[in-house]
Amino acid sequence: MSKALTQNTVDEDEDEAAGGGLTALPAGTRNYITPGGHARLVAELEHLIRVDRPQVVAVVQWAASNGDRSENADYQYGKRRLREIDRRIRFLGKRLDLAEIVDPRRHAGCEQVFFGATVAICDEQGRENTYQIVGVDETESARGRISWVSPLARALLKSRVGDTVRFRSPAGWREVEVLVVDYSVGET
Repeated sequence: MSKALTQNTVDEDEDEAAGGGLTALPAGTRNYITPGGHARLVAELEHLIRVDRPQVVAVVQWAASNGDRSENADYQYGKRRLREIDRRIRFLGKRLDLAEIVDPRRHAGCEQVFFGATVAICDEQGRENTYQIVGVDETESARGRISWVSPLARALLKSRVGDTVRFRSPAGWREVEVLVVDYSVGET
């Protein structure tokens, strides 16, 4: 195998790792994303390009002008940080190129669950939770945003208010009832 092929494989793996904990897209699926999620990724990319990268480049240039680079921590750290920023920029660029923006508001008033819906559910123990079904690049479990490819979201998709859906969780099979489907909840 040529060195070029080996290097490309490593770069792709590093780009995926640069995702900052983002889930890899399942093979053959689209990268659905809400307008708010798309805006956040674009803002992060712009910030990296216009603010973070120029600051780090300035530090690296200053550190390089100080002489011996082999023992210059500012230079070595700066170069490492610059590689991380460049990997993240490449990753975000690829994800945004593949992004298909889906505005959940087009389903306003609908009682069926589609991408972007905020769904209130009740589990077997009577506990109620609310989740918004979003793209893989915008999941935040602490804020109730779950990926549309997660087992719960897959089970909820196309269900209606009053339906009971069954899905396989890490703890085994579970059932939840759909209580409310809302498309008016804005993203913050």
